[in-house]
Amino acid sequence: MADQGNKAQDGKNALAEYEAKAQAVRAKTERLRALRLAREAAEAAAAPKRTVVKKVKSVKTAKETPATLSAWLQDQQKGGRRT
Repeated sequence: MADQGNKAQDGKNALAEYEAKAQAVRAKTERLRALRLAREAAEAAAAPKRTVVKKVKSVKTAKETPATLSAWLQDQQKGGRRT
């Protein structure tokens, strides 16, 4: 009977210890989150605003492709390719 009482007490102690550790982790997480958010807000306020420069895409001129196979082959030979 005494053995069961010790097991029950050990279980209660283990549960209380587990809950205390979990609460400590939550408190630490909340504190660190608040510090991070404060740091990010200070960095955002201190940083100069950058202007966004949009890149202009170059427009490639499309070569007119020959309509027939024989015309394409002639174009390839003129270009120095041998088929």
